[in-house]
Amino acid sequence: MLKPSLPENEQTRIETLHAYNILDSLPEERFDRLTRLAKRLFDVPIALVSLVDTDRQWFKSEVGLGVKETSREVSFCGHAILGDDVFEVPDTALDARFNDNPMVTDSPNIRFYAGYPLTVANGSKLGTLCLIDRKPNKLNEEDKVLLQDLAKMVELEIQAIHMATMDELTTLSNRRGFESLGQHALNLCKRLNKPATLFFFDLNGFKHINDQFGHMEGDIALKNFSDILKRTFRNSDVIARLSGDEFVILLTNTSEETAMSVLSRLQPMVDDHNSMAQKGYVLSFSVGMAGYNADNHPTVKALIQAADQNMYLDKKRRKMLGD
Repeated sequence: MLKPSLPENEQTRIETLHAYNILDSLPEERFDRLTRLAKRLFDVPIALVSLVDTDRQWFKSEVGLGVKETSREVSFCGHAILGDDVFEVPDTALDARFNDNPMVTDSPNIRFYAGYPLTVANGSKLGTLCLIDRKPNKLNEEDKVLLQDLAKMVELEIQAIHMATMDELTTLSNRRGFESLGQHALNLCKRLNKPATLFFFDLNGFKHINDQFGHMEGDIALKNFSDILKRTFRNSDVIARLSGDEFVILLTNTSEETAMSVLSRLQPMVDDHNSMAQKGYVLSFSVGMAGYNADNHPTVKALIQAADQNMYLDKKRRKMLGD
């Protein structure tokens, strides 16, 4: 077994990793969504966001592995952070560096590994987004670009911790975080010729809730609505609170027809909440949808604007109907 060497900037790298205050932090949905997405897109049993500490690798997010950390000595990610591109081992049984590694000979029985290093602003590689299979595998060039793009999305989320791009009330992304992550996701859809759909939500009567029941109750209403959105939409959808009572959701690799099918589950969820909560007010929303078109929506801001305009049409229609 070949133990991973140390990067030349190891001291700076470790200091940077610790300064980000991410090690041993609680699981976060924004990272878990990306590992679940990687697992699904590459059809592998295990996907990880791995951070390489002094003598261990710790998993900020893991799907399919079932442990939170392993020794750095046996880590594949320790090797991956030594380079700048995808580090791939198509078949560990045929690779003298890894064929007697305990991660290969015992659980999780790694036969294939591919990882892309996660790099932050000062050039330090903190860890990887990696894929693991229990059978030999190999990425083509398009796969490698896709893995790199997903890793860049993980980097954005790591940087988001530093840049305060999370809405503290709902723990969703805020506008700044959504625009960064959403733009990267749209670039990915454009490159792979995949559809995307954005929903723009506005809570109806939110000012009335604040005025009659107080701002604390208004905050509770916002948190309840955000929780309903999380339960209704898919794990890989990007959800954000833009400001006040405005929320957006970006569904990648999703046609408008499929998106409408997902949306149809929301109203029953809201109705169930209202029935059980008995708050003296009800949660109600207007929504606008915009399907991604690269020519009409060169930026995620343009897509948000299109959905926002459609939301106002829905709000106007609801007022006319007395909803």
